[in-house]
Amino acid sequence: MITIIAGTNRKGSNTKKVALEYKRLLLDEKVESQILALDEQSVYERNEAFEKMETDFLKTADKFIFIVPEYNGSYPGVLKMLIDNSDVSKVWPSKKVLLTGVSTGRAGNIRGLEHLTGSLLHLKMNVHPNRLPLSVVHTLLNDDAIFIDEGTIKTIKAQIAEFLNF
Repeated sequence: MITIIAGTNRKGSNTKKVALEYKRLLLDEKVESQILALDEQSVYERNEAFEKMETDFLKTADKFIFIVPEYNGSYPGVLKMLIDNSDVSKVWPSKKVLLTGVSTGRAGNIRGLEHLTGSLLHLKMNVHPNRLPLSVVHTLLNDDAIFIDEGTIKTIKAQIAEFLNF
């Protein structure tokens, strides 16, 4: 199972829209996935609800796709809280992960992807080398939150194909 993590708790974010598009593109390849949207979860403390989410979305995953917005030159604190409150030794080691950064600016959160890569490597995860920064993401989606830029679609499909064989 692939879990796609929409790495922000902001409602109506481009991050969640991109996560939904990844899910749709995976389904086009006949690959099932699930989305862990951090705007729908409380990750600030390890409690019964957190442990259920951890079991349903994290422990059962073989692979992860992180969709990560740029927050002050890095990745969101809520994503760090998810990682910090998880049962680190049982959730993350040896699992494969794909990273995509999103921003409305010009760098696509490339710095945040670097920061997150360091954290995930520390957790003994296998980070796919094709980390995709999506810049000016709001111009790549239509009003229905579907990718409209053919170059972006082609690039994401290639990234997904590589990850499925990773």
